[in-house]
Amino acid sequence: MQLFRLDSSIRVAGSTSRALADTAEKAWLDEHDGGTVIRRDLGAEPLITDAWRTIARSVIEQTTPPPESAALIEELGAELLSADAFLFAVPMYNWNVPAQVKLWIDLIIAHPRLGVHGDQPIAGRPAILALSRGGGYGPGSPKEGWDYATPYLRRILGEVFNLDVRVAEAELTHAFWNPDMVSLRGKAELSLAAAHARAAEYGKQVALLANV
Repeated sequence: MQLFRLDSSIRVAGSTSRALADTAEKAWLDEHDGGTVIRRDLGAEPLITDAWRTIARSVIEQTTPPPESAALIEELGAELLSADAFLFAVPMYNWNVPAQVKLWIDLIIAHPRLGVHGDQPIAGRPAILALSRGGGYGPGSPKEGWDYATPYLRRILGEVFNLDVRVAEAELTHAFWNPDMVSLRGKAELSLAAAHARAAEYGKQVALLANV
C-alpha cells in the first residue's frame, strides 16, 4: 500500500501542519506494516515557478510545451496516480493556501488525466487534509469568513479530484508564541489536541478504507 504525503509549510521544526501529518502518517503505517510513503515537500523543495506559465502559454498558443515543464507535470501526476491514499499538510498563509500549494494544484490540473478534462483516475480514494491556522475563524470570531484556504482545498480535493476527504484542523496556533494572543492559549491547546486526535483517527480510517 502507498500513501502520498504533501507537506507545504516553510517551517520544519515547530510546524503544526507537519506535526498533524506525522500523527496521521503514524496511524496509517500502524495499519500497514511495510507500507510506502511517497513524499513531496513543497516547503523544503519548492517547484519551478515558471513551469505553469510555460504550460499555460503553450495551451493558449497551441504549441508544444517545454520538455522540462511537461516532464514535471508527469512526475507530479505519477505520484498521485500510484497512491492508494493521500495526506495533505497545509498551513494557512495570509488567509489562503501557500503559494507553493497553489502552484502544485495548477500543475496537477494541467495533467491530462488528473485535470478537469481528465477521467478522474483517483476519484473515491481516501484522503486526509491536515490544516493549521494561526488565528480563529469560526462563527462570531473577528475574522469570521476570512478563511479562504479550507473551502478552496475542500473544493479542489473533494470536487475536482473527487477524493474522499476528511479534515483535521488546528486553530489559534499563533497563541503559542504571540504574546498578544496569550489569553487564547487555552483554546489553542484544546484545538491542537482535538486536531491530533482526529488526525490519528483519520489515519486509521484511511488505512482501512484503502484496504477495501
